[in-house]
Amino acid sequence: MSDSKKIIPAIYAAAQAVSEHQEEINKLNVFPIPDGDTGTNVSLTMENVLKELGKLGDKPTKEEVCKAVRQGSLMGARGNSGVITSQILRGITEKALECDTFDPKSVYLCLNNAVDIAYQAVRRPVEGTILTVVKETAVAAKSAYKSKMDLDEMFDFLAHEAMESVKRTPELLPKLKENGVVDSGGLAFAIMLQGFANTMNGKVETNSYRSLFQMQGKVEIEQVNDWEDHNFRYCTEFLMKSDVLDVEETYEYLSSMGDCELVVGEHPDFKIHVHTNAPGEVLTWMIERGQPHEIFIHNMDMQSEDRLEKIAADQAPDKKTGMVAVAVGEGNVAILESLGVDYVVSGGQTMNPSTADIVDAVNSLNVEQVLIFPGNKNIIMAANSAVELANKPCAVIPTTSVPQTFSAVLCAIPDADLDTNVKAMTDAIEYVVTGEVTTAIKDAVGDDGLQIHEGDVMGIIDDSIKVVRDNVFDACLAVIDELAKCDDIDTLTLLAGADLSDEEFERIQEYAEENHPDLVVDPNRGEQPLYPLILAVE
Repeated sequence: MSDSKKIIPAIYAAAQAVSEHQEEINKLNVFPIPDGDTGTNVSLTMENVLKELGKLGDKPTKEEVCKAVRQGSLMGARGNSGVITSQILRGITEKALECDTFDPKSVYLCLNNAVDIAYQAVRRPVEGTILTVVKETAVAAKSAYKSKMDLDEMFDFLAHEAMESVKRTPELLPKLKENGVVDSGGLAFAIMLQGFANTMNGKVETNSYRSLFQMQGKVEIEQVNDWEDHNFRYCTEFLMKSDVLDVEETYEYLSSMGDCELVVGEHPDFKIHVHTNAPGEVLTWMIERGQPHEIFIHNMDMQSEDRLEKIAADQAPDKKTGMVAVAVGEGNVAILESLGVDYVVSGGQTMNPSTADIVDAVNSLNVEQVLIFPGNKNIIMAANSAVELANKPCAVIPTTSVPQTFSAVLCAIPDADLDTNVKAMTDAIEYVVTGEVTTAIKDAVGDDGLQIHEGDVMGIIDDSIKVVRDNVFDACLAVIDELAKCDDIDTLTLLAGADLSDEEFERIQEYAEENHPDLVVDPNRGEQPLYPLILAVE
């Protein structure tokens, strides 16, 4: 725990991770009671930790860091989830002060103490919540220590095991299982641990957090108001400054006034939390024993209604028609997205995506119906299979190249039904002739007996090898000339591959404009691999 140069950035990363996903976490927190918003509450708790850390000097001691985390989390704790989080951090920092080194054993001891402190803070612990996730993470820490993992291995292992524990929470808490969600507090803890572990291990990627919300596919949260018949309306929480407060007496009093009571801290600083119908009476009782401050009183009826409205708004389709296309090359992807494609699945000639990849893309869209553009003849079958497995109506536009997909997407009728779009788009792609330039990987015989040797550069037009040259530049020019012979065309599209230089691409454009002035040349960098140039006329 002495390496504050590494620990403090990791704490910041943990706070940032939960802050970035607080709204997703909030939406899960509809059961068993709508006690504020878990994601927001944990995020605000951690925000106060960061404020306290920000007050430290350039080279804080272990004692200063631990005190800042402990006091910051206690003073900033919001809601049940925030208070329990503060106790987890209290348990970790208390034990850290006793450890001489920062190693797997100390991590295990700190987490084990966090479990003890967190469970002590809750009078009636419920399994399947953040408490369970912390406990199972501590068990994993013991296993990692006994297995002689180093710190990097241990942190990766703990982050994974915490997430696995979150996935199991519906099996322990029926309300979660009935409504298809995981525990929001446990998920918040797992996300923070992932952010902390990534930074400790020198990892910079943060997009991995997104998978935490997709572990069971798309989570459907029913709009069930489970709060209407609850006995207590007001979530009341405040800090308490007192040298005489009796914790047991306070617990007894709060249980007589409501439920979900928490009394954490030690003289003279405490955090109090209770659900009650008489917050005024609770505060009066407390004033006789000390000084309440930082008082928050939340009407949970109103919070529940607000949450349900947000969920309803999120679950309403963003629009009628969504589009999923398969393509490779950052330039091609950017063009498709600019044309209105909602999700581009990575794939092409040598890297065909699976049916599951396409299904996942379709299911991720909040729309009524989806049009799928395979962009390659080898992907059409997987796309057709995806139609049968997706959770919403879909149709496949049988595009066999990226230029065909461009033309089809341009014909999209957003408010029309699938059949209307399929007809318009299928008609459009019939007028597109595609050319490709690539290198032969073995000897072969092409159309009309054309001899092809390994290493030759081939020009392919609509699946037929029409050109063979010994270099890419000459092959590109020859394919342009072949395409220009097509009837009723006015546009030539050029998509430069990743291996084609800007200088050579510019020379190809100049050739097309000078030798075929009747065609409008549309050059773009597609950045696709293996194919230095993809061309199309229409």
